[in-house]
Amino acid sequence: MAEPAPATEQNEGRRVDMLRAAAELICERGFGDTRIADVAKRAGVSSALVIYYFGTRDRLLVDALRYSEESFYEAAEKMLAETPSLHERLSLLIRWTCVPEGKDEIPGAWGLWFDLWAQAFRHDEIKAGRVELDARWRTMIVDAVSPDVDKRKVDVRLFALEFAALLDGLSIQVALDDPEVDSEVAYDIAMRFAERQLNLAPASKRR
Repeated sequence: MAEPAPATEQNEGRRVDMLRAAAELICERGFGDTRIADVAKRAGVSSALVIYYFGTRDRLLVDALRYSEESFYEAAEKMLAETPSLHERLSLLIRWTCVPEGKDEIPGAWGLWFDLWAQAFRHDEIKAGRVELDARWRTMIVDAVSPDVDKRKVDVRLFALEFAALLDGLSIQVALDDPEVDSEVAYDIAMRFAERQLNLAPASKRR
């Protein structure tokens, strides 16, 4: 098995091209129908080069999702740090999860998470990647709510676990066009939960 290529300035641009191609194809076709050869063709490189950089198809899935998330986290962490209101920070967390992607995101990016969850059930390498990515999301929730809650009354880490799980479930319903759970319903469910758990007065305007 080939060892993944080390990240250097010389190869980073090419690696990003392959990650972008992988992310787009997995969103379009699903992980099961995306081959190394497909990624290579979309990126304009050889299959051998894709294997040289990533080693396995499982690693390519994890790294493609990590790539798609990285720009999100950079912008999100900055935005949360600049938002003084806890209600507004909660609103941002919910909208990022339960509202369809914006114009700058890879179309169908939710599909990356769906494939990651499905593959993680049976593949240890993907399972480890899922743990890492989910831990970062939960930490963002902790950091977003910690400054404004009484930690003697609220277990912030437990709230982050519960809130993240709720948002994951709601995002699936929205992504699958559930007739009863659109993005507005999902938003209200999540905000009401956060208000109850954090002992917050209801927002005067939810959306």
